[in-house]
Amino acid sequence: MTGTLYVTGTPIGNLSDLSPRAAQTLEDVDFIAAEDTRVTLKLLNHLGIKKPMISYYEHNKRERGEIICARIEQGENCAIVTDAGMPCISDPGEDLIKLCAERGIKTVVVPGPSAVVSALAVSGLDTGRFTFEGFLSVNKKSRREHLESLQNERRTMIFYEAPHKLPATLRDFYEAFGLRKLSIVRELTKIHEEVIRTTTEEAAEKYSDGSLKGEIVLVLEGKTEDEAEEYTLESAVALAKKLMDSGVKATDAAKEAAAVTGFKKNDIYRELLE
Repeated sequence: MTGTLYVTGTPIGNLSDLSPRAAQTLEDVDFIAAEDTRVTLKLLNHLGIKKPMISYYEHNKRERGEIICARIEQGENCAIVTDAGMPCISDPGEDLIKLCAERGIKTVVVPGPSAVVSALAVSGLDTGRFTFEGFLSVNKKSRREHLESLQNERRTMIFYEAPHKLPATLRDFYEAFGLRKLSIVRELTKIHEEVIRTTTEEAAEKYSDGSLKGEIVLVLEGKTEDEAEEYTLESAVALAKKLMDSGVKATDAAKEAAAVTGFKKNDIYRELLE
């Protein structure tokens, strides 16, 4: 009989946040697929659990995914965990879930802490609608395009960021979005947990020295009604033409104008050619 994959949430800092059900799941399964077996071993030692583990991370996920699924199909039960929080969210485990779906393997979720939702809850910003944007690319072009695509986003936006990249990201936020409310949430559930409720402008000035350390979640205010500007297709085309006058290619100008105005790139580009 085929086994089951248990998607098991682990603490994002404080080990006391592990649920009794998650602890029991780790005790009961036949083996554990872990992002970093050394990190998971510390958790298992804390629980007094000894369990076989297999590493499963970004650079071995295809090969290990096949191995894990084969073992489950032979009747073993597996728990997949990440180093902290819910696996399979902005995480290689996403691929394992897809593979299980393709092969008809049963998956069961054992919920646990999530840095995304936890940071949003204490951000002081609107929580009714939000979008999780993960990590920004280190590639400058991809990073710029990502931020431009969000300039008209009305929902609260949540990002993960590494401390060494934070100064550049804060400067990029202010450049891309102008003055917005921003909450910098760091070291959630740990001793030095901190929620800094600030603005994009203040953050770019105050924290560009790299002084903020630890695990960081950025919660950014969406575009407000006061900030919103009504565009017509004609004004969108005018914006694209202005970009072209400064040396931007027609296709890139149409794309940037679309990101700002909300009109379709193809519609703007078509008008540019006429």
